[in-house]
Amino acid sequence: MKNKEITVLDQAIHINKDDYFSLTDIARYKNPEEPRFVIQNWMRRIDTIQYLGLWEQLNNPNFNRVEFDTFRSEAGHNYFTMTPKKWIEGVNAIGIVSKAGKYNSGTYAHKDIALQFASWISPEINLYIIKEFQRLKAEEQKQLDWSVKRSLPRSIIGYIRMRSKTTSSFRVKYPKSRRHLFMRAKPTCSTLHCLG
Repeated sequence: MKNKEITVLDQAIHINKDDYFSLTDIARYKNPEEPRFVIQNWMRRIDTIQYLGLWEQLNNPNFNRVEFDTFRSEAGHNYFTMTPKKWIEGVNAIGIVSKAGKYNSGTYAHKDIALQFASWISPEINLYIIKEFQRLKAEEQKQLDWSVKRSLPRSIIGYIRMRSKTTSSFRVKYPKSRRHLFMRAKPTCSTLHCLG
């Protein structure tokens, strides 16, 4: 599945195939010239470090708790700096991904983390991101439902054919409410007499 994009308050926000939001795009809402500084300022806060650490503890079996404790004890001090790369490498993070390059570059974060970041930037952009993401998921669900409905009958027919070739007695169970549509009519005396 390819990357997606939503537009919030005239700002395009890219979402990768794993539903990780571009923090870089969200940060452009506050600082279009240098969004990385917005991300770094958010990451140096103690409440952010605690939130990221808790998220990683819940979702990452390879989370480096020792390095996290070091970051947590230093967070909030004037000398403390944090970058996405330092966080990812230090605690073996999976909730934030940083990519360099020409296409799809920037800092991406799991939707839980991205929405926390957006709420720090502005409640307004946070709410609009939630609504646009819900709309995007509803559209995807409609397309998926249509695709399943279109392909499901074919797959059922193929399964029945396959099973009937491998076993001599294969019975399909239909729901009681629809059984009359699929079952043959019961023979009547006149039909038996004709066969007889």
